[in-house]
Amino acid sequence: MLQVLPALGSGGVERGTLEIADALVQAGLRAVVASAGGPLVPRLEALGARHVILPLATKSPAGIWRNAGALAALVREEGIGILHARSRAPAWSAWLAARRTGAHFVTTYHGTYNEGLPGKRLYNSVMARGERVIAISHFIADHLRARHGTDPARIRIIPRGVEEAAFDPARVDPGRVAALRGAWTVPEARPVVMLPGRVTRWKGQGVLLEAMARLPGDALALLVGDAQGRAGFVDELRARIAALGLQDRVRLVGHADDMPAALLLADVVVHASTDAEAFGRTVIEAQAMRRCVIASDLGAPRETVEEGITGWRVPPGDAAALAGAIARVLAMPVQAREAMGDRARAAVLAGYTTARMQAATLTVYRELL
Repeated sequence: MLQVLPALGSGGVERGTLEIADALVQAGLRAVVASAGGPLVPRLEALGARHVILPLATKSPAGIWRNAGALAALVREEGIGILHARSRAPAWSAWLAARRTGAHFVTTYHGTYNEGLPGKRLYNSVMARGERVIAISHFIADHLRARHGTDPARIRIIPRGVEEAAFDPARVDPGRVAALRGAWTVPEARPVVMLPGRVTRWKGQGVLLEAMARLPGDALALLVGDAQGRAGFVDELRARIAALGLQDRVRLVGHADDMPAALLLADVVVHASTDAEAFGRTVIEAQAMRRCVIASDLGAPRETVEEGITGWRVPPGDAAALAGAIARVLAMPVQAREAMGDRARAAVLAGYTTARMQAATLTVYRELL
């Protein structure tokens, strides 16, 4: 099996690639990944998979054509049975290579993809051309049918998952939590509201700032995530924090290597995205850690957050509604919050684990072979 993606940096697509490579190796199959490289290559190779460096991040027609030839040669050299594409530019190269070699072609549709420019829908359509198209949520499956007219018989809904052992509160040493508490200077007595996610406008950090300005009490908001070069937006957030007088109530703490421990610091975890999420893995990670979750009421979190049962949903971009929801959660008795957390973890273990995602993906491969 050959998976193709632009590069092996950080992110959900890259993590999913490693998870499927691991499942293939564990099943006794050969796992090959082609990308432009990146920091996750050593981890991939440690799993027993082979990595091939190709300039698959290029979007130029000439580069896509050259990559198609290189992938076709790799398919013949390695005896590849399935090409699995996870991003648009590499998918075009993989689609051409599959047509030249007779290999099967599978795609995973990871997002709704912008169509603001002419020709963008055609460019995006390659992600709907797989013999099997893996949709990472029912929301994405609906999008595929509506936007591309994809035959439902080709769609397989396989949600993303969390590693059950890693995101288990019982397995997190208290020292890991204490280390983060000290690094981020989080007092024991203060309630913590956490928004994990890339620091980018549509992830809703600005909405949380406005909610915190409306929230009574001394709750501390932690914005956990990498800005990935968006210094301008970070400066904008810092200016807004100062304008709202929230310097002692909001902290941008940057990337966290130990997300299970980070989540255990939170009394409530917020998903505040203003655009529809294709899935939203941070939501199920928080639920797996038995945290109370408040999510924007759009996109795939509607599937993972059952209102009043495993969390709560609020209208996207509505700072007043978010502030009210946070206040209600923080006012709940501890036992009620713990019961919510227990239900949330049970729901994740029933439907959203890495093992479940891996098994379902290998089933798709077997259908074609």
